[in-house]
Amino acid sequence: MRGPTIKKTLIRLGIFLLLLSPSLLLRAQEYPDYNWQYAQNPGGAGWDKGQLEKLRKFLIDSTSITGFLIIHREKIVFEYGDIRENSYIASCRKSVLSMIYGEHVKSGEIDLNKSLKDLGIDDVGGLLPVEKEATVKDIISARSGVFHPASYLGDYLAYAPKRGSVMPGKYWLYSNWDFNMAGYIFEKETRRNIYDEVERILVLPLHMQDWNRSLQHKEGDTTRSFYEAYPMWFSTRDMARIGQLMLNKGEWGGRQIIDEDWIREMLTPRTSFTEINDHIPDYRNTGYDFGYGYMWWLWQHTDDDRFKGAYSALGNMGQCISVFPAIDAVIVYKTKSAYERETPFLARYRVLTLAVKSLDSK
Repeated sequence: MRGPTIKKTLIRLGIFLLLLSPSLLLRAQEYPDYNWQYAQNPGGAGWDKGQLEKLRKFLIDSTSITGFLIIHREKIVFEYGDIRENSYIASCRKSVLSMIYGEHVKSGEIDLNKSLKDLGIDDVGGLLPVEKEATVKDIISARSGVFHPASYLGDYLAYAPKRGSVMPGKYWLYSNWDFNMAGYIFEKETRRNIYDEVERILVLPLHMQDWNRSLQHKEGDTTRSFYEAYPMWFSTRDMARIGQLMLNKGEWGGRQIIDEDWIREMLTPRTSFTEINDHIPDYRNTGYDFGYGYMWWLWQHTDDDRFKGAYSALGNMGQCISVFPAIDAVIVYKTKSAYERETPFLARYRVLTLAVKSLDSK
């Protein structure tokens, strides 16, 4: 077949597909492929330029954030800092782990109803009999009732009740022991490495631009607990792809990457904001109320429709992947740990409020 003939055939095929399903083709073009697209007229989509400038000023004056993006309708409407550099995303790792659980729960490799006893799991100094009754579901909900020290700092274990005093599933506590155990169980049951699965399930299908497999490695003091943490390094713009996939209910460019039922499971409230506020003093009277699902924070108790159904992956020092379905937006930011600076606790949420309220919902 000669060149011109091939060209004519491709043109005819394109016309045929467009006539067959124009919405499908147009939808496919909206997805960020290897590069994010920029919105040409954010103001026309309801974004207030003056409010966005106030947001930029707040980022400069009141935070240590090093990379920030607002994605609206799958395009960038606001950018700040270096969105390309890879850095540590702290506890956002837990939400990413939850995402890759789904395929293996559906296949039956991971049984959420198995207990630590069923799995033959113990730890330094021994787990209590009641602690061994905790199930995988309890663990990924941060409701295991296991208050054993973790190998990796950065949790609220200081607020834990006495060990053995609560039944599994009955008490929420943000403890890295649960989250590190969730990683161990994932690898034990699937016989696959977490980072390799992140690459296979998320990085490659989403065409992440900056992922570096060599940066990803486990850490932890195994004299405290046998189970190491699984720190992750991403760029801001690759974090945005994770958020966009969640907003799309697991679908990307016509392909279902994460099962929609699992997205729903992850975001089903397992803990209410009232219990979290009761157990963790840091969250009381802040004006921001979060519930908890499977390793995702859920925005609750809000009277602003723009925040209805919103959820976030949040990390120490100021790391964030937040999804706002009501306004079709994803907001991500990071505070690069190498600079040894931290975005203040309340500023981490204030910046999200300023960003969301830059969009006129009327």
